[in-house]
Amino acid sequence: MPALEIATPSIVALTAVVTAAAIWLIILAVRLTRNPRNRPSVSVDLVDQARELKALGQIQEAVFLVRGETGMSQRAAARYVNRL
Repeated sequence: MPALEIATPSIVALTAVVTAAAIWLIILAVRLTRNPRNRPSVSVDLVDQARELKALGQIQEAVFLVRGETGMSQRAAARYVNRL
């Protein structure tokens, strides 16, 4: 029976390069997810309307308004209204 070769230096180097590239792509994807480039803009009128609804105790309506005007997710809009 022929002896099995454990690993040649070129295979080890190739494996290291592929692993480094995969890690870099994962880090890049996480950073792009945390900092989206096309953030929705919020007008001054929308801020005033959302603050008024929040002051009246209509928080869900304020979140709905922000979502409808900006396209934010439910979670992002709720965080935004809570910070007003």
